[in-house]
Amino acid sequence: MLIITNRILVEQRASEWPVFKIAPHAHRYPFDYSNDDRIDLGAFLTPGHADPGDTLSNWAKAIVLSTETDTLSLLQDISTAVRNGIAYERRDAFGTQSPRITLKRGAGSCRDLTTLFIDTVRHLGFGARAVSGYLFDPPLSDAAGDDHLQHGATHAWAEVYRPCAGWIAFDPTNGRLGEAHLIPVAVARDIAQLSPIEGSFIGAADTPSSMTIDVTVSASPMAAAV
Repeated sequence: MLIITNRILVEQRASEWPVFKIAPHAHRYPFDYSNDDRIDLGAFLTPGHADPGDTLSNWAKAIVLSTETDTLSLLQDISTAVRNGIAYERRDAFGTQSPRITLKRGAGSCRDLTTLFIDTVRHLGFGARAVSGYLFDPPLSDAAGDDHLQHGATHAWAEVYRPCAGWIAFDPTNGRLGEAHLIPVAVARDIAQLSPIEGSFIGAADTPSSMTIDVTVSASPMAAAV
């Protein structure tokens, strides 16, 4: 029997309606990152998957309705295009679909939708990265009526770098902007780099395999004091 237990405590502060202080030169698309930003962003600017025939590049460009458009609105439009154009499905198979396969199938898991979003914005010149963590749902009441029971689902989403504002969360699976209801645990250039556990297990073919997740969210003493 192999049992792996992982307990972590994440301190998270996120506004329900965030206001991002974006550098003036980055308010409109297209814009240029500074040389320092480009050096720091590095591979976060480069699409992670091949795009033969410019399928994804053309799809990305079609979302840009006009030049000199608001960058935050454009990113929200891309998130909406992914959410409305790709049907969500729970996919337990290992690995992530390439953006081209997700577009062709018209369906994918949260990690597939996130990968599509990331490569799409990278084709348009944005720096983006993958985030793995949990999606927090509102409290659930137990049989006794107590509302302390809360549910968390493993989840993947993206972050896009905007000068001065920093990394801004986009969740194309649920159409969310900002980190409210999202609990980040790890970030990386690619979803494939975020597997929490990798390896092999030798045992009986009928050995049960399961995973349980329990996420509890509570207000910090400082938040309560405010």
